Amino acid sequence: MKYRLSQFLVLAVTATLTFAIVASAEPRLNWVTVVNNNDLMPPLAVRNFNSYNQPSVNVNGLVVIRARSKGGPPLGQPTHGIYMRDMSAVDSDIISILDNTTQVPHPNDLETRFVETPSFPRIDIDSDTIVTRANHGPVRKYQLDDGTEIRAGTAGIYANPFGVLVTGAAKLGDTPGFDFYRVPEFNGIRFEVFPGAPSVTDGNTIAFKGNYTVGDLEKTGVYYRDLEPVAAGGTSPAVLIANNTDTLIPGTQTLFGSVAPPNAANRKVVFAGFDDENAPTLGGIYLAPLQFQPPLTTLVSIGEQVPGESGESTFSLLGEGIAFDGQHAAFWGAWGNETRTLRLYCPEEGNRDRIAYCNQALVCADSGETFGDPNSVCDDTSDPNFGTRCYTDKEVPLHQGLFVHDTRTRKNLAIVKTKSDFDDYLFWTYSGKTPCVGAGHDPGGAVDDGEQAHWRSSAFVAVSARTGATFNIAFKARTGDLIEGSYVDPVDGIYASKGPGQSRVVTVLDTTTNGLTLDPEAPAGSRISELGVEREGLRGNWLAINASMGIEGDEEEDGMAGIYITRLR
Repeated sequence: MKYRLSQFLVLAVTATLTFAIVASAEPRLNWVTVVNNNDLMPPLAVRNFNSYNQPSVNVNGLVVIRARSKGGPPLGQPTHGIYMRDMSAVDSDIISILDNTTQVPHPNDLETRFVETPSFPRIDIDSDTIVTRANHGPVRKYQLDDGTEIRAGTAGIYANPFGVLVTGAAKLGDTPGFDFYRVPEFNGIRFEVFPGAPSVTDGNTIAFKGNYTVGDLEKTGVYYRDLEPVAAGGTSPAVLIANNTDTLIPGTQTLFGSVAPPNAANRKVVFAGFDDENAPTLGGIYLAPLQFQPPLTTLVSIGEQVPGESGESTFSLLGEGIAFDGQHAAFWGAWGNETRTLRLYCPEEGNRDRIAYCNQALVCADSGETFGDPNSVCDDTSDPNFGTRCYTDKEVPLHQGLFVHDTRTRKNLAIVKTKSDFDDYLFWTYSGKTPCVGAGHDPGGAVDDGEQAHWRSSAFVAVSARTGATFNIAFKARTGDLIEGSYVDPVDGIYASKGPGQSRVVTVLDTTTNGLTLDPEAPAGSRISELGVEREGLRGNWLAINASMGIEGDEEEDGMAGIYITRLR
């Protein structure tokens, strides 16, 4: 086991986060390995872990992760699933929650097994309940009056509030006997896609985004559902929080045009919603209690003054990935009209169909048709060292930063900004579905939420209350020179600070850090090459991250990757 008593005792005594004068100074932190590439995947223990998404952790140190193995002979396709480990206990075991050999829970009468969990899993802030979105084949069959057999239910949301997995939401709202899975505003209408990562609070309540179609109109909303300790998670229906059919943006006479997946804690949710998600003029970040017809409280609005900025500096963009601890909401925001061009080259690793689509060279096996991303440009002048490469140019805000809103004091606090602190807080991934039917799982871990494959940006920030109005915050940022749209030798890092007030920002880890600083099993001479933190990676004093490390030029062959945890004070 990677977790040893001696490590825990040292961690508990010495892991105080001492704020340095400049962000480049590393605090003295002791890291413990949750899981790395030397560990075998439970329950069969025949394959090693190989790659990981960002972990989530609760205030008790229980870590939940999405992870995968390598594929190939003699075992065939990779193993991939959801796992957890209790880091408050000495020599705890890695536990499998589900993988692609696990049967989907009731109502599954076809012995269907999970195929993929397309987003990172979440965990309740102060209970052991986890929640994850998952895709699979149909789980239910029934016959129409004319004898036609229907097979339904190819995606859902799954949680373990009572120790075993139950179905929290499913594409079964129009299936006989399961109308409690329906879209609550409409009888006989089912959810079709559950974008993003669902959230969980209060031990047995899930909050999620659901997309559906009414006639020819595509609709979306945010919902919650209370689960019960019986089959199918009980028969209580979902409850609407807000949607783009009936819900007015607070303080306006305009309906929401879009809403983002919610984040839940202490039986409250926060979510972002706008009139137009691509070019918002109205909307913001909202708080809602989990109750029928909940009132919406505006936390931050488009057009609101940016803290610490003068004149007419108002928020023009707000991020959708909001961290929330029940009191503090941490978010990304941008202001002003100035932009700079970022050139995004098509990925070289991950889902093969998605890579080919980005490179305008996807040939679908079922039809023989060729497809390509209409936004990709392919030429041999953009990078003479590589020949022809395909890319997309994006205009990104010059002025952007990370902020915290305190729901008790109703104040916004600026944590870091571009120019004065770091160069970028947005990180890009190419994700989504391709036109090909039956594309396989995504070994690269990219999200497939039913939208056509395209470039998406995310900011990564986590916040956790300490006492009263004070909090710890951790985030990911980049420093580097942008030349002709590409960063040259950028340094990516995870950084931390305390609030409120002007506490120093410190470097937790970055891509100049020796791998042995993080993992004693990393190769000698290795450096961290990738780092990740998600909105539930910081809970209480626990900070959980994912990381990869290797020797330059041999990262794949001689590298190490894993999930790691420390404690802040």
